[in-house]
Amino acid sequence: MSPAQGSTIETPDNLHTKEWLRTYQRIRAATEAICAPLHKEDYMVQSMPDVSPPKWHIAHVSWFFEAFILKPFLPAYQTLDPAYDHLFNSYYVTHGTPFPRPERGMISRPTVDDVYRYRAHIDRAMEALLSDPPQEHLQEILRRLELGLPHEQQHQELLLMDIKHILAQNPLCPAYRDDLAPTPAHDVAALGWHAYPAGVRYIGHDDTEEGFAYDNEMGRHRQFVEAFQIADRPVTNGEFLAFMQAGGYDKPEHWLSDGWATVKAEDWQAPLYWVERDGVWHHYTLGGLVPVDMNAPVCHVSFFEADAYAQWAGARLPTEAEWETVAHDAVIQDDFGQGNLVGQGNLVEQGNFVEQDHLQPVAAAGTTGAPSQMFGDVWEWTGSAYRPYPGFRKLPGSLGEYNGKFMSGQMVLRGGCCATPADHIRATYRNFFPPHARWAFSGFRLAKGASE
Repeated sequence: MSPAQGSTIETPDNLHTKEWLRTYQRIRAATEAICAPLHKEDYMVQSMPDVSPPKWHIAHVSWFFEAFILKPFLPAYQTLDPAYDHLFNSYYVTHGTPFPRPERGMISRPTVDDVYRYRAHIDRAMEALLSDPPQEHLQEILRRLELGLPHEQQHQELLLMDIKHILAQNPLCPAYRDDLAPTPAHDVAALGWHAYPAGVRYIGHDDTEEGFAYDNEMGRHRQFVEAFQIADRPVTNGEFLAFMQAGGYDKPEHWLSDGWATVKAEDWQAPLYWVERDGVWHHYTLGGLVPVDMNAPVCHVSFFEADAYAQWAGARLPTEAEWETVAHDAVIQDDFGQGNLVGQGNLVEQGNFVEQDHLQPVAAAGTTGAPSQMFGDVWEWTGSAYRPYPGFRKLPGSLGEYNGKFMSGQMVLRGGCCATPADHIRATYRNFFPPHARWAFSGFRLAKGASE
């Protein structure tokens, strides 16, 4: 049969696009799997302004593909409802008018079923576009898809964070799932330290290397890093409890001024989700209320709490340049090449990511001759403000709002967590939250100078 009679000639571009379509379908399916245990009543709740209802998440990630790929590049595309462009726009003011974030829980219509119909509508259109893309726009379509898929993975993690916060407000402490993988129990050794010499380091993503990175990772640059030491694992729940028992939340000398004001205003006495029952500390997890594992990394603490603990312990938080120095060394030591952890066997296996299905930090298994748990378990607060690297350039157009506009009043976190997809993280990945935020899976490890 000739091509004119309907056969398809497979070209490198065709095969490449089919790979992208399979990746798109896999990531979209993962979002729906996260939502599968929810009841319809769960989809609508907004438990605080920073939390979005699950219904909004699954609509917004679909809106992203519609707004930035389908409308520009699929001429025959028809939107399901023009109002969705307003309702599900997160913060892209150069694109349109976003619906106010604190009011997302008020959107009872469209219904959950309507939103899933919208999602299916987007999927059909994306599959049609990727099955026969306009060749003159193919590279730009794939460039935007390469951003849209990690964007959806970010929302998968946000979904788990937000679902946890939503369900934790219920005095019944309902479990999101009762079939999570059991968390392994390990005794952890006393905190150890690894020393790193002073020197010029290369920080940030090298855009000549293969692999995706966000624009805020770009601008690979040289930075002199003084000699330092870093802890061989994150701070544990048991260690943080010692800080609490020593009056850590009651002594202003440990706290930054803004942190102390927040402690007093919010009446913080323990990490988020901790509650004392009959003299035993419990915490709410996605598997329900359980006793705190004293050997697991402490989680759901703010930058303010991490910094206060470090002050109390006679240490500090690592800078993001120090953290990345250690992370690169860990990757190179395991022969995985520079920075990108996608599919990188042992290191990923050693990390506790969403694929391990604990959805909770677990105790470190043991020392390996290098700092452990650099990737997975908890996002680690650094002592670095979220600011642009030298030479930073925002993406063109509305997509330039993705990261750059938030480079004020935020602190950097590194390493991923127990809700992060393993193929989403890199040694150069820069997450960021305001210093008071606690609902992320955030913890920390300590650092100090070379001679301390």
